[in-house]
Amino acid sequence: MPWEEEPFIEAGEKLRRLLKEVKRVIVGQDHLLERMLLALLARGHLLIEGVPGLAKTLAVRTLAEALGGSFKRIQFTPDLVPADLLGTRIYNPKEGEFRTELGPIFAHLLLADEINRAPAKVQSALLEAMQERQVTLGRETFPLPKPFLVLATQNPIESEGTYPLPEAQLDRFLLKVVVDYPAFHEELEIVRRMTTGEEIRVEKVLSLEELLELSRLADRVYVHPKVAEHAVALVQATRNLEGAGLKELKPYVAYGASPRASLALVQGAKALALVRGRAHALPEDVRDLYLDALRHRLVLSYQALAEGITAEAVLKAILAHFPAPFVPLHDPYGDARSAPSPPGA
Repeated sequence: MPWEEEPFIEAGEKLRRLLKEVKRVIVGQDHLLERMLLALLARGHLLIEGVPGLAKTLAVRTLAEALGGSFKRIQFTPDLVPADLLGTRIYNPKEGEFRTELGPIFAHLLLADEINRAPAKVQSALLEAMQERQVTLGRETFPLPKPFLVLATQNPIESEGTYPLPEAQLDRFLLKVVVDYPAFHEELEIVRRMTTGEEIRVEKVLSLEELLELSRLADRVYVHPKVAEHAVALVQATRNLEGAGLKELKPYVAYGASPRASLALVQGAKALALVRGRAHALPEDVRDLYLDALRHRLVLSYQALAEGITAEAVLKAILAHFPAPFVPLHDPYGDARSAPSPPGA
């Protein structure tokens, strides 16, 4: 049975058209938009950290419009209760029975704005939805729509009235993206658009059914054993820094990443390969995602916090210590494929 690459090349073209349509509205933020698409394809969730005013909400809404999907935004506040998010059962005295009112979580793309402002009870209410793709109200269980993606934002510059996300919930996010300020020419274009009243209408370029089909195609992307081994080695290094030859970093990490990080790297690499029109994942795909897949999974020690050592600094040191392996690619049916050039070639 031949290993056909044509479906993967066509899929990459469709996904790049989708990104191009969203970029007609969003100036810059290429990294964020690509990671949003990867989360959809890999059936994961995205944690976004950035200061206010960086078009995070607009990016999610625009992606939903380009897909023809539903979009809901929830502003998380300290007085939020789980019923505000999930829904509740309401008694109807006229009919003498309870009816279920579903909450705003029942959407294809859910923006949980400033998620760290909600208390632990609300945070835990999200866990079932994020992991099981369902919501339980009373004795009834309601499936969430497909696709379902939670994009949660955090404001890094405010600490008053915020609650740190539990590690168990942080681990449920496939990727964490840090959104930076726009470049000079990008901010200039933003100012021009907003001050001239220019409005760009987004066209639907991909249906939800097509997106689900592309997600299933991403599952079929071939991952060579050496690529998977590289991903696992990078994750296990965070748990055994001394054994990985990085003894100097050991005092800075209290707990390393869980096996969910290895899954996130491989699933994300498969989705990234599909966006790039390939039927196989490369070590470079894993390395491109390493910071985004692990920065929220490391628990740093008090010494790291005292010395100003960040998770990114630790991860970059690990990445530099483990060069990308040379992978002679083979398809699942044993036919040799072309291999990427070895590092430094």
